[in-house]
Amino acid sequence: MYETTFPNKRYKHTITFLKEVVSTDEKILDLGVRNPFVEYMEREGYTVQNTSGEDLDTDTSAVLQTDAEVITAFEIFEHLLAPFNVLRDIKATKIVASVPLRLWFSPAYRSKTDPWDRHYHEFEDWQFDWLFEKAGWEIIRREKFTNPVNKIGIRPLLRKITPRYYLIYAERKS
Repeated sequence: MYETTFPNKRYKHTITFLKEVVSTDEKILDLGVRNPFVEYMEREGYTVQNTSGEDLDTDTSAVLQTDAEVITAFEIFEHLLAPFNVLRDIKATKIVASVPLRLWFSPAYRSKTDPWDRHYHEFEDWQFDWLFEKAGWEIIRREKFTNPVNKIGIRPLLRKITPRYYLIYAERKS
């Protein structure tokens, strides 16, 4: 059903993980504006609403006012200056989130054309875990995976064997 080319290999991996931890009966609030992955979630039977592009560093009203049981945040926290704030304010009891991992052989991502498309954080797995734990979440499941590119060179070779993405499922601590 899904192709194995970028970004679809990543999408396939993420949707498989999501299906294992979240029921299609649960409403989802996806952090960030509507995107192609939301369409994948909806094709799999999920009901998804998105935030509307507000700056989640300073405006957490979307996560405070939602009736969604689950928050998803796929490759969003690395763009925030203070992801702790939105994590702390989430009223939903479940979250599924992913981030690109910091790679020793590659600099932090920064778009050459879009001034807002940049990574303020590129996490190591323990840093992402600590962020969630400090914000009141318990990580139930975690997974790392690669997303190789079909190019020639040292970095493409390293991307075939080095995990690039980190995916977690967490529940709010009581």
